[in-house]
Amino acid sequence: FFEDWTEGYELWTASRTITEADIMAFAGVSGDFNPLHTNEVFAASTPMKGRIAHGMLGVAIATGLANQTRTMEGTTMALISQTLNYKAPIFPGDTVTLRLTVAGTKMSSKGGKGVVRLKMDLFNQRDEVTTDGEWVLLMKARG
Repeated sequence: FFEDWTEGYELWTASRTITEADIMAFAGVSGDFNPLHTNEVFAASTPMKGRIAHGMLGVAIATGLANQTRTMEGTTMALISQTLNYKAPIFPGDTVTLRLTVAGTKMSSKGGKGVVRLKMDLFNQRDEVTTDGEWVLLMKARG
């Protein structure tokens, strides 16, 4: 619930490895078949030196990792906004972990709900931040 999210609280998720199948499935679902994601020969000629996962795939997996903690189950009313910064590529075979840190909270004047601002950092297995940003959620309150 809203009241459980206090400023500075950190939540770490489980880890998940990004597979070739994840990348190709995301390309199919999103329609984004950019050769940087789908063509190894092309991608090898880029500064990345190989294929990378879609940035939004990393974010989609991050939201799944957050939901798997079950801390938001049944209490999230809406995702109000996301701001995202892509810091480093995610390669096939990378394993990512999400850290959410409460950056602020504000109870709604209408009662029964409040806004929680979460700083998000998605790390790879080398402890590099691949994506960071802020998620703003509308959460149910107990009262």
